[in-house]
Amino acid sequence: MSKITKNIVLSKVTSFYLNSRDFNGITASNLCTELNVKWFDLQEVLKKLIKDNKVGILYINSEDNPHIIRLGFESRDSQISKLITDELDHTCIYPLAKHLQTVVDRSLYEGEPYRLRLALGEPQLTYQSFDLLVLEFYRNDPRYIYKNSDVSGYICIREEYYESTEMANSDQVILESFGFSYNADLNRYVAVYLRYLAKLSPEHQQIWKTKEVLGDYELHPDYLRSTIHGAFGRGFSIFGAFLKEVHIINQVAQSMNRSPFFRQDFGKYGDNKPQKFSFLVRPTLEEFNGFVLLLDKMLSDNINKEFFLNEVPYETETERKDGKIQVQNKGTLQILDDWLREYFFMEDWQPWNDSIKTLRDIRKLRQKPAHAIDENIFDQKYFQEQRELMIRAYLAIQTLRLMLSTHPLVDTAHIKIPKWLSEGQIWTY
Repeated sequence: MSKITKNIVLSKVTSFYLNSRDFNGITASNLCTELNVKWFDLQEVLKKLIKDNKVGILYINSEDNPHIIRLGFESRDSQISKLITDELDHTCIYPLAKHLQTVVDRSLYEGEPYRLRLALGEPQLTYQSFDLLVLEFYRNDPRYIYKNSDVSGYICIREEYYESTEMANSDQVILESFGFSYNADLNRYVAVYLRYLAKLSPEHQQIWKTKEVLGDYELHPDYLRSTIHGAFGRGFSIFGAFLKEVHIINQVAQSMNRSPFFRQDFGKYGDNKPQKFSFLVRPTLEEFNGFVLLLDKMLSDNINKEFFLNEVPYETETERKDGKIQVQNKGTLQILDDWLREYFFMEDWQPWNDSIKTLRDIRKLRQKPAHAIDENIFDQKYFQEQRELMIRAYLAIQTLRLMLSTHPLVDTAHIKIPKWLSEGQIWTY
């Protein structure tokens, strides 16, 4: 048997990595077969390569999936200590960045910056942050399914366009998962792991490349928990919480033997959430006004007059100067306010006073752009204004649900309130 040198081992490990489908590590059993040696005979060479920072070892006890570089490697001493193992099919050897920088042919990854980063040894769950504007391309194109829970989301081509001549192959992309990240000022950005970016077509990798942002960003805590730690999230987006309150209010109405309070409740789990009912992806006056319009449609326009059973007048009568009586229809917010004050007793009306003011403010904000021509201003302030408005809207609808829940029929209905909702585990960023 010829002597197995460091160069021979490193060459075999590198070749397997770069030619594998998913930048996989070669298993210890496969490496032994390829080199026609026993594992024991490889350990000293691998020990030297680990010390030289040219290879790394992942094994089943350190990773759920040692066959890809998920997050990186343990210390060199820890890796060396794990060379003594019988789990040869679940111990994988990788070339490291120090070596890959010297051997990777970058021309093979032309136009694929994220696949190149994997080829150069970066962990597959390294995340890159982007300007939110990059999502607009997919959100506004009806050929894509765009799902966004405000904690995570995905993008895929609609079935009717898959392998269709009506759409370029380069545009028939799938982004399996994206999340969000934040800077120190809680400004919001898109975050995507290299693993998913590298699967985009070269054309779409270039689209994302132009929207990269530099700086320090932290992943959304729940996205980190679900994707890295395999744990359930600890809360829900404020948009999801809002939709849950809408659904519960309709359950409350049913327990009161009335018609639904809201004509549309968007599903038990917010399955029918409007696509643009989420944080803005472009901080412009036009986007902000569009959101306000949608929010008001989900609130005042969505209130069902039949719920109130004509228990308060739906019209107002005012005497004009000429002595004639003018009859005007009340808006849904006025009917709601009148009905609550007529049939509910509250020791402190301030929470509802604040809530009805919020609902009316949203109505006024909606009406403002309808009577004015404004320049479509780009300003980061609209991100903050939307967040503040959404918090107020959520508190208003939560207050309404709590008030309606004091009805005696509701108390005996035992409507289940999710723990995360009752404990206020709600993400507002």
